[in-house]
Amino acid sequence: MLILQNISYTHPNKNLLFDNINLTVNPHEKIALIGNNGSGKSTLLKIIAHEFQPLNGQISVNTRPYLVPQIYGQFNDLTIGQALNVETTIHALHEILNGNVSEENYTILADDWSIEERCSEALKYWQLNNLCLSDKMETLSGGQKTKVFLAGISIHQPTLVLLDEPSNHLDVESRQLLYNFIQSTQSTLIVVSHDRTLLNLLDRVAELSKRGITSYGGNYDYYLEQKQIENNALFQDLQSKEKALRKAKEKERETMERQQKLDSRGRGKQEKAGVARIMMNTLRNSAEKSSSKLKGVHAEKIGGIKEELQELRAAIPEIDKMKFGFDNSTLHKGKILVRAEDINFNYNNTPLWKAPLTVQIHSGERLLIKGKNGSGKTTLIKILLGTLAPNTGTISSTENRTVYIDQDYSLIDNNLKVYDHAQQFNISGLQEHEIKIRLNRFLFTKDDWEKPCSALSGGEKMRLILCCLTIQQQAPDIIILDEPTNNLDIQNIEILTSVINEYQGTLIVVSHDETFLAQTNMDRTIEL
Repeated sequence: MLILQNISYTHPNKNLLFDNINLTVNPHEKIALIGNNGSGKSTLLKIIAHEFQPLNGQISVNTRPYLVPQIYGQFNDLTIGQALNVETTIHALHEILNGNVSEENYTILADDWSIEERCSEALKYWQLNNLCLSDKMETLSGGQKTKVFLAGISIHQPTLVLLDEPSNHLDVESRQLLYNFIQSTQSTLIVVSHDRTLLNLLDRVAELSKRGITSYGGNYDYYLEQKQIENNALFQDLQSKEKALRKAKEKERETMERQQKLDSRGRGKQEKAGVARIMMNTLRNSAEKSSSKLKGVHAEKIGGIKEELQELRAAIPEIDKMKFGFDNSTLHKGKILVRAEDINFNYNNTPLWKAPLTVQIHSGERLLIKGKNGSGKTTLIKILLGTLAPNTGTISSTENRTVYIDQDYSLIDNNLKVYDHAQQFNISGLQEHEIKIRLNRFLFTKDDWEKPCSALSGGEKMRLILCCLTIQQQAPDIIILDEPTNNLDIQNIEILTSVINEYQGTLIVVSHDETFLAQTNMDRTIEL
């Protein structure tokens, strides 16, 4: 079905993204392509789809791939029919049915008489039957745009489908439709995703890293088990090498001390025996050469162990290098922070919710706000924050410090550099080196400190926000997360999960990521 041989790709800025990538995908196989942000997963999909050209290597594929992209902005000026590449075919069909039986129309139609029926059925399956093929893409929500391209699979019926973060922006019901499709389809699938429920539906995991692609013959849970075994072996090797380094240094010290004693004793005997000065110099030079040779042998051995140690430490997963140190909220548990009674909000003079909402937020609880796309989850958050006033009902809150991390990471000032942004949160007067230590803890190395925030990925922006929260003297009383895992790779989701699980304050979450919700132990759910 698909064979990649020695594929390399260079960014337009000449930076090498990956080198000598090899992958074989068999017919009807369903594989997950995973890797950290920036490893090149989306680029590799575009190379397979012939949208990008590799620097070198060969691609052997016996069919035309169908790509469901992650980003849709380039389609905003098109209609749904144009984005799905069916508009001209359907136009030709209508022309023929209206009597214009030209050769051109028959050529365009290519005997695809069921095209319009397939479009209708596909849009209906993905709950888009209220849309027309003539609607503009720019009028659709993110979830609707995703489902338009998912509908294209049923329309075009490709044998090789490439999915780039397909569950992003989908609500729970739409995700279930996606899971059902993945389980039932006979198409060959290559899926880039951080949705761990989805990843567990696939046959094989292919991990893309600087070392190339490593395949694991099972779903994501199996991959995690194998990675744990690898990491345990890695840490054992690390401990063994650290022990070997200590022994080598001790051996070097003992050998050099013994050699120095022998040299000193030898000089004493020679002086007593009255050995001539010229002979003494010769013997001393010989002893120095011998010591130098011994030192060189030990230095070479120690250098080799240090090099091996460096390689092992570089292979340690980034999350295992991190230290969080999240301060706790000072509010005692159970205190009512926000009280909203019989609230509702109007859009175009129509109430958003069928029945008014009454909500209480207690200190220390973990609250999930759940609902379909368009059910008003973000609107409720803004009302609870006080940035939006309800049209009916009342809302009151005690004084508290709230941090709202939205999908656009609005807390990040894109005009600042990474270090300068962190310094803005330094209300406790930390020294410069202490700020840099905190940045290092969140994987921002010296090379990143002067990087503009506008150049950061979604995962990096989330990490920077979490880092800035730990720089502050006190953790916020409330953290609100609006679809926090949408733009994160798995590594950054694990980092976020670890930080949130250390946090003892009040947590309010909007998310469709079932694994993230299970791992962060939500107490209560508001269903909209």
